[in-house]
Amino acid sequence: MSENVPKQSLLPDGTKQGTNSWRKTGYGGPCPPGKKPHRYFFKLMALDTTVQIPAGASKEELLGAVRDHVLGEAELLGLYVR
Repeated sequence: MSENVPKQSLLPDGTKQGTNSWRKTGYGGPCPPGKKPHRYFFKLMALDTTVQIPAGASKEELLGAVRDHVLGEAELLGLYVR
């Protein structure tokens, strides 16, 4: 996926984006509270199928839809401070 993806639930090519922790669509970048390092977790899952969920779905909806289809997982922890 390229940079500067529009913050739309459904993109012209059919790609669907969900709702982030700020209850908005799209990636907003790190914005840590305070002056101490803040942890950001990025998760990648390999699935055995394409799941059918609506554009704008929540994290909980996504995790429920993929629960029985995960073949493998990876996680990246990033620390960020202002």
